[in-house]
Amino acid sequence: MQRKATWLAVFAALVLVSASASADVEAKQKPKAGTTTVHRQRGADGLVDSNGLVDKTVTGPKGGVTTVDRTRGADGLVDKTVTGPKGGVTTVDRSRGADGLVDKTVTGPKGGVTTYDRTRGADGVVDTTITGPKGGVTAVDRSRGSDGLVDATITGPKGGVTTVDRTRGADGLVDKTVTGPKGGTTVVDRSRNADGTIDRTVTRTPPQTN
Repeated sequence: MQRKATWLAVFAALVLVSASASADVEAKQKPKAGTTTVHRQRGADGLVDSNGLVDKTVTGPKGGVTTVDRTRGADGLVDKTVTGPKGGVTTVDRSRGADGLVDKTVTGPKGGVTTYDRTRGADGVVDTTITGPKGGVTAVDRSRGSDGLVDATITGPKGGVTTVDRTRGADGLVDKTVTGPKGGTTVVDRSRNADGTIDRTVTRTPPQTN
C-alpha cells in the first residue's frame, strides 16, 4: 500500500506539469473490445443542477458504474465525490489558501488522504507540494527560463529528481525534454505543417546501464 501511495503521488505531480508523450503510449496499447458510456445529468430546468454544475455517470464495458457528483462549497469552489463500481468513495475537497491559490485534499476509498498545497514562488510561478497518505512528499518546483517558458523540477518521496525543460523552436512551437531520476529522457518535438496542423515526434532514450 505504501508503494502504491508513493507512485500515485509521483504520477499526480507529472500530470500537473504535463502529459509525457501520451500519444506514443497509446500507440503501443492494444484496443480492448467493449463499450463505455458517459451520461451527464442536468437539472430539471434543462440547464444545470441547483449548484450550476453537471454530474456524470460512467458505465464501463462490464457494466460497472462510476458516478461523479459535483457540489459547490460555501467558499464557492467546486468539490467532487466519486463513487466507484464497487462502492468505494473518493472525495476531492478544494479550498482557497491565504495566498489566494486553490489547494485540495483527496480522501480515498480506504481513508487515505493526499493533500495538494500550492504556493507562489518569488518568481511568480506556482509550485506544488503533494503529501501522500503515508507521509511521502513530492515537490513540484516551477521556474521561468530566460526564454519565458515555465520549466519544472519534480522531487519524489525518495529523492529522485525529474526535470521538465521547455524550449521554443524556430517554428514558434514549444518542445519539451523530460529527464527522469535515472537519466532516461523523453523528447517531444512539435512541428507545424503547411496547412497549419501540428505534428509531434516523441523520442525516448532509456537510462544508461552499467
